[in-house]
Amino acid sequence: MQRLEILSPDTMTPEQLAACEEVTNGPRGKVPLPMFAWLRNPELARRLQVLGELLRYQTTLSPRLTELAILVGARHWTAHVQWKAHKTYALRDGLCPQVIADIAAQRVPQFRDDDEGQAVYEFSSSLLKTGRVPDELYERAVGKIGERGVVELVALLGFYCVASFTLNSFQMGLPESAVPELQDPDYPEAQAAL
Repeated sequence: MQRLEILSPDTMTPEQLAACEEVTNGPRGKVPLPMFAWLRNPELARRLQVLGELLRYQTTLSPRLTELAILVGARHWTAHVQWKAHKTYALRDGLCPQVIADIAAQRVPQFRDDDEGQAVYEFSSSLLKTGRVPDELYERAVGKIGERGVVELVALLGFYCVASFTLNSFQMGLPESAVPELQDPDYPEAQAAL
């Protein structure tokens, strides 16, 4: 059960309303669910949403690679709401449905030999699992997406860890947004709702 109430415009402070207006006037066009928690500190909400907007829409990473990294993180943290939203975006942006299914099932997906997606997947997986990236994997990622792309990827993963932590800590969107492909033994209520 959700731990925080979703604020409505009639219960928000002027600062909270301004933060919501800023995000709805941007490329998202709506307030993302984690932001409803962040609004408890309107300046935090404003700054995080600006960072998220930059990392999602204004990097050298293609939308397909951005969504791939977000899904790897959502699966790592079993963030149902994040997975559900970004699976839709990933399919729209051309990520192979089998790659998505493999990530959901915690299998290593198969990419074309020349696909930078494999480097993004392996880099993201290593960083999330160990907090480190081996030299060989780092060099391969730089070769595929460049130094700037690697820096943007690290920041993107970090931002979506914050989003996942927010969604999971406050059980936002659950159990109604639980997705069947993410088995979640730590949250049986979500599984029971399926």
